[in-house]
Amino acid sequence: MAKQTAARTKAPRNRTLTLSQEEADLLQPRLLTETDLKSRPEIIDKTIHGNLLRILGLLPDQFADLIIIDPPYNLTKDFHGTKFSARSESDYDVFLASWFPEVCKKLKDNGSLYICGDWKCTAALQRAVEKELTILNRITWQREKGRGAKANWKNSMEDIWFAVKNPDNYYFNVDAVMMKRRVLAPYKENGKPKDWTSESEGNFRLTHPSNFWDDISVPFWSMPENTDHPTQKPEKLIAKLILASSQPGGIIFDPFLGSGTTSVVAKKLDRHYCGVEINEQYCLWAEKRLQMAEHDSAIQGYSDGVFWERNSLAEQRKVKKG
Repeated sequence: MAKQTAARTKAPRNRTLTLSQEEADLLQPRLLTETDLKSRPEIIDKTIHGNLLRILGLLPDQFADLIIIDPPYNLTKDFHGTKFSARSESDYDVFLASWFPEVCKKLKDNGSLYICGDWKCTAALQRAVEKELTILNRITWQREKGRGAKANWKNSMEDIWFAVKNPDNYYFNVDAVMMKRRVLAPYKENGKPKDWTSESEGNFRLTHPSNFWDDISVPFWSMPENTDHPTQKPEKLIAKLILASSQPGGIIFDPFLGSGTTSVVAKKLDRHYCGVEINEQYCLWAEKRLQMAEHDSAIQGYSDGVFWERNSLAEQRKVKKG
């Protein structure tokens, strides 16, 4: 059982998730374990606590409509006691090969898969994915956080590889991920706005997204989605993947669940979820976030069916109202 540390005194606006021992004791029975899976319980809408290599063989093949993977990058990192060590490129290839082919077996024939990485491991991810699936694109998103490096360029970009089992049969809904952008130089035709509208907050245009995303805010202390997970992905980022590549009621699988973002966003967007995580503390955080999502389905930066620019005034006001 994960031991909870005493809650730290937080600043009034600090909304980072905390978990008391009493809450942990109540949430822990909701987790599935390897032993539970051997008796074939229902895995849908569940958080599975265990080693992925042992869990994969206990999950049914072709159950997921969409798989979202945020694996350990090839960096030395301490995930609250669960440590991952950087290794040679060839050894990282071996690490990926130990689980990625088995994860792909969980994808339906018409399913899609996204896998995240940084500049150091993205080539290895591409090699691993190409062996199993057809790559359709590489998304690059701006991870604007930190002061930067003195002896190198600041690392502020990450990749997400987009792949499918069958390039002739997969679901993709670009209209579900439209972006609302400011129009700085509004163009008129016959005296009327062309492809933009004037609103109380300014002039805006709805646009289709490209494979470069500069509207993402990395979770920080004043955001209700924030946890102490060192590599937490933003809900807004995951929401784009889920809305574009799954339908309501679809099943989303995350084999490296972390603090639960994929499952939480799936729940908020009326999808089903299943996640595997080796760290019990993170599993409990995920369960608390899922519990919170029952009463608050807001996703910062997404409202009225569109994604807003980062730090836009209209976005902030809508989130406060929500």
